[in-house]
Amino acid sequence: MLSSDQVLHVARLARLELTDEEVTRMGLELSNVLDHIEKIGELGELEGVVPTSHVVELENVLREDSPHQSLSPGVVLASAPDPAPGGFRVPSPGTS
Repeated sequence: MLSSDQVLHVARLARLELTDEEVTRMGLELSNVLDHIEKIGELGELEGVVPTSHVVELENVLREDSPHQSLSPGVVLASAPDPAPGGFRVPSPGTS
């Protein structure tokens, strides 16, 4: 299982704040993911195996791409916590 420090490091990279309970749960979940990746690695040579994104074949699952009216910049920026002229203001990396 991943250590709490490892989970907190990943959370910090993702800019997430986790409670102690979430650190424990995420440690288990991330460890399970890594266990599955390890099992895939044990399969050996996978050259020639066709990659799949879905186990079941899917057709026509996307809507037609057609133009439509977008929201105005004023409406979009109205809910921003700190709007900048013409866009969103975001903190520099390493600042909160």
